[in-house]
Amino acid sequence: MDGGSAPYNPKTVEEVFRDFKGRRAGMVKALTTDVEDFYQQCDPEKENLCLYGFPNEHWEVNLPAEEVPPELPEPVLGINFARDGMQEKDWLSLVAVHSDAWLLSVAFYFGARFGFDKADRKRLFGLINELPTIYEVVNGKSRVKTSGTNHSSKKSKSNSKVRTSESQAKYPKGQPKEEDEGLDEEDEEEHGETLCGACGDNNGSDEFWICCDICEQWFHGKCVKITPARAEHIKQYKCPSCSNKRARPS
Repeated sequence: MDGGSAPYNPKTVEEVFRDFKGRRAGMVKALTTDVEDFYQQCDPEKENLCLYGFPNEHWEVNLPAEEVPPELPEPVLGINFARDGMQEKDWLSLVAVHSDAWLLSVAFYFGARFGFDKADRKRLFGLINELPTIYEVVNGKSRVKTSGTNHSSKKSKSNSKVRTSESQAKYPKGQPKEEDEGLDEEDEEEHGETLCGACGDNNGSDEFWICCDICEQWFHGKCVKITPARAEHIKQYKCPSCSNKRARPS
């Protein structure tokens, strides 16, 4: 499965890791921001289906490759059959676990194919291990819990969204109030650890973030298409995953 793109064969540790991140980002989207679309495509009445992630950060639910053996390791088969036989959260977690296993198998397939030695394999796994697993993202385990006091300049809930954004405008980065210098350092450390529930990355600490009032995960505003101006009028924010949740047959 190549998603319609030309054959792609990363050969260095950095290229394989870039491939891994792209495929991972696509699968994270399927199980979080695009979960309603993903759910509908996994019809148990259809044949055995697989979830594929591609290097361009897209995802696809499709039948497995016909050739044997396939060009790349194949994802777990038949994820659609279990959809209506268990709670949606449990089903998504199951798909996430298998997706993590597939991503590792693809990455180390490339490593074996292009003769990575022990040092290269260790470096590749080290890079991969710096990212949260898809399972952790789907279940909110990648979010770093913070203390009750919230002095974040970007990642603020409900009624503090605009207020904190305005305070940042008054005190640009690099020119904090003297008495707040200690807090700013703590904020930066906190931002560096918190991961976006949509893309799973912790970059963009200087961007607008928003927290879901239901699952309490943080998201980049751009990942969930929420601007600071729009956030000002949201009394209770629900992320796409929580908004799309409804009763499923058990």
